[in-house]
Amino acid sequence: MHEPILHHYPTSPFSVKVRLVLGAKQIAWHSVLIPSIAPKPELTALTGGYRRAPVLQIGADIYCDTALICDVLEHLQPSPTLYPEPEKGLGRTLAQWADTTLFWTAMAWNLQPQGAAQLFAGLPPQAAQAFANDRKAMAVGGMTRLRPADAAAAYKSYLRRLSDMLDDRPFLLGDLPCIADFAAYHPLWFTRTRVPSVAHILDLTPAVLDWMDRIATIGHGTSGRMEAEEAIAVARAAEPLPVAGDDAFQDDHGIPLGSRVTVAAESFGPETTEGELLAATRMHFTLRREDPRAGTVHVHFPRIGYVLRAA
Repeated sequence: MHEPILHHYPTSPFSVKVRLVLGAKQIAWHSVLIPSIAPKPELTALTGGYRRAPVLQIGADIYCDTALICDVLEHLQPSPTLYPEPEKGLGRTLAQWADTTLFWTAMAWNLQPQGAAQLFAGLPPQAAQAFANDRKAMAVGGMTRLRPADAAAAYKSYLRRLSDMLDDRPFLLGDLPCIADFAAYHPLWFTRTRVPSVAHILDLTPAVLDWMDRIATIGHGTSGRMEAEEAIAVARAAEPLPVAGDDAFQDDHGIPLGSRVTVAAESFGPETTEGELLAATRMHFTLRREDPRAGTVHVHFPRIGYVLRAA
């Protein structure tokens, strides 16, 4: 089994989520740093188009989206579990809310003029504009963004709800951190560490700050630096893992296995990945694609949040 390779960049909130999961599970991993904005030619050589951070690579298998990445890491190292019973479903549901509603609310607050000015302080003006243009291009169909004033009220309410959950326990669902904790932490981490000029909103909920301190002590585990070309060479030299057979096929689209298809995020990140549909299970899609640099790779996406179409 190849050691996991994480394609990420340091200030990516979702990358923080996965790095903490790697730390919690004490999984050794390789770190490939990618640009925060397009173009990302080395990453897209592996994914075929998808460019959101982070991406997990294990040999010639490429996993997109942190929801799926966390499932893969759970399979790789089941203990300590991210999905404790009997609240496994609650943990997944809370994590999905945190990765979407909470995240976009927090980012609307974080990137108000005061926060944005701090985020790009010391950089040339074109850097901020390039970032803004890049994220605008990733917004599918002109997705609605909250204004900072509206985000303030929602963010405060969400923080109070998290605080209520921490009244009598150290983590959101019990004595140990689970998927809900890692998902809820990363947008708040961005507020606290990247834009401290607007982080006073967290002071209203000291229990949340204490919980964030407990999460931060988990750390990011043991990693070693790897260059992007090395990661591509790993994929080229490896064979993708076998996929589930037809018995795991869940057809909700009328598209048979073996068809040429595209997969793209439904709400943020319009770039498509095209390939041969190898699997459409209850939880994920798998596409086989050929790349002149990476060779034959299998690219995996979660079903929730992604759109499958015939190519």
